[in-house]
Amino acid sequence: MSPTSPASTRSARTRRLTTAQALVAFLARQYTERDGRRHRLINATWGIFGHGNVAGIGQALVEAGNGNRTAHRMPYLQGRNEQAMVHAAVGYARQSGRLSAHAVTTSIGPGATNLVTGAALATVNHLPVLLLPGDTFATRPADPVLQQLEVPYAGDVSVNDCLRPVSRYFDRVTRPEALIPAALQAMRVLADPAETGAVTLALPQDVQAEAYDWPEEFFAERVWRVRRPAPDAAELEAAVRAVRSARRPLIVAGGGVRHSAAEETLAAFTAATRIPVASTQAGKGALRHDHPADVGGIGHTGTATADELARTADLVIGVGTRYTDFTTASGTLFENPAVRFLNLNITGFDAHKLAALPLVADARTGLEALTAALAGRGYRVDPAYETEYTGAKEAWEEQVEASFTTPDPTARPTQTQVLGLLDALATEDDILINAAGSLPGDLHKLWRTRSRDQYHVEYGYSCMGYEIPAAIGVLLATEAPRPSSGPGGPTGTEAPSGPRTTAAQGSPDHPGHPVSPPRPPHRPVWALVGDGTYLMNPTEIVTAVQEDLPLKLLILQNHGYASIGGLSDAVGGERLGTAYRHRDPDGGFTGPPLPVDLAANAASLGMRVLRATTVDDLRKALAEARDAQGPTCVYVETETPDTVSGPPPAQAWWDVPVAETASRPAAVKAREEYDRQVAARRRHL
Repeated sequence: MSPTSPASTRSARTRRLTTAQALVAFLARQYTERDGRRHRLINATWGIFGHGNVAGIGQALVEAGNGNRTAHRMPYLQGRNEQAMVHAAVGYARQSGRLSAHAVTTSIGPGATNLVTGAALATVNHLPVLLLPGDTFATRPADPVLQQLEVPYAGDVSVNDCLRPVSRYFDRVTRPEALIPAALQAMRVLADPAETGAVTLALPQDVQAEAYDWPEEFFAERVWRVRRPAPDAAELEAAVRAVRSARRPLIVAGGGVRHSAAEETLAAFTAATRIPVASTQAGKGALRHDHPADVGGIGHTGTATADELARTADLVIGVGTRYTDFTTASGTLFENPAVRFLNLNITGFDAHKLAALPLVADARTGLEALTAALAGRGYRVDPAYETEYTGAKEAWEEQVEASFTTPDPTARPTQTQVLGLLDALATEDDILINAAGSLPGDLHKLWRTRSRDQYHVEYGYSCMGYEIPAAIGVLLATEAPRPSSGPGGPTGTEAPSGPRTTAAQGSPDHPGHPVSPPRPPHRPVWALVGDGTYLMNPTEIVTAVQEDLPLKLLILQNHGYASIGGLSDAVGGERLGTAYRHRDPDGGFTGPPLPVDLAANAASLGMRVLRATTVDDLRKALAEARDAQGPTCVYVETETPDTVSGPPPAQAWWDVPVAETASRPAAVKAREEYDRQVAARRRHL
């Protein structure tokens, strides 16, 4: 055939693939780059297959590497629950600094709607994940098809439209050629530090399998540079004036510090100014717990030190924080009539909160600029203020020690004593993952964070069931990187971290060729869950066993929803529906605890289980689990703080409205307390 013939010209400039095959090939060539280091943007795809994606994305993944987790072109990961797959992808993205992410593919119908909770969690926390749900037929050869939701007033609506409000970008690809702009927009949003979150490309099942002549340019390597925008000069000057006039400034470090890798820059800023640093749940770890300027968590679950400083602060410097109600104590924390706010944030939306002076910039770039601008102007807090907060910090540490103390090694431990034993064992290598229940409050107040990525508490959406799959994502992200065999290797490209090929398996492109040594030991990754959270989503234990990932699962059995039980008491709900117990003769739930054996359940899913009944048992079990090379569970039944010392109480209020009229004394009393607290709320205008 002549090289100038139309067919030959087409083959030289285009590639005939299905839409799904083209998408997978495109994703394998996308990279992010920040500070001169390159990362693969979509490093693997999670998938559960059904009639909405098995012949499309599923077949394309086979084409891309035989469905192998270690395939260079597109590794595949098998999940058990669609929501859990998103949680695993989010855990991976957070551990990867938002520079690398995973895709998640599902069938139509319930597979797609199961993505909604995970998508909301990703978007609330500004963490990238690419969702690829199957959709109903674009051509409508049969209407309705299996699992299709019929909407009488709109023929173009499917259940995937549930993902619109929880996605930062949404598109339905109803023609093959429409994939090109949709895929490019999806990558733009995933890699944008101000816009990132869940991105959804809904893929009708017939379009997935339809062939098209794709331009070769679509498959070219693309590098999406993650920006570090610098502050505006006028905003920076206003920020400098605000800091220099402050007598009792306080920094509130949020998740943006971590996402920007600004921890060292924050430490340098505090070294120059001696301004104390309190942290949100997402920001904990911005400074090590033993840094002189670190005063611990802030807000409803914060420390007495941080909250008292917040009450008297005349300038609050928010760095990468959204100011949720837990941080602001529902608008009651910042009491100083003269308090002002200065917000350094990469998004203008968050920078303007609380009527603040905005400093719209990347956290690291902004802190560097602020430090440099203050350097020649001689600003430093009064030594008396520094002495005040360091002394208060020492007093709080005494309370932490009292909570962690376990005087009787033969007793059943409390929840805080469990944390104390883990605290004594952990080093800077350990990573703790939690999301819901009473544990986030105890951890925020008490945990001594030793490294920037040790504290992994998802509290933006506080989603029960996040912990186990997220730990799997973190474990994948902390695997040693493979030697790069892709473009850019000689120029400093960082190889993808995560799914990797062992020497015995070889590369799909070069069978039998060793591409990396056997997997080294992982960092210790702990998923901390109560019994309520465990029962929400234990399925990905099977995935950890399948992948032989050394997940360390710590189950605390307290026979119910302990956190909500306490809240219910406080607001007049009288603990309705919060205990896991048999019904009593009057129809309530005050009978004996349910005979549920969560340890046996974890064992049935393939985990090695270590049971602990006493403090001494638990100490040994935690040490054994930490050294384990396979998935291991530590199960302990905890003592209630009603009978022994528990954690320090909340140091600030949280607004949960109480019934304005009620006949039961508990609710009447709760409303009186509510009215007293809400009177202190103020709007910062």
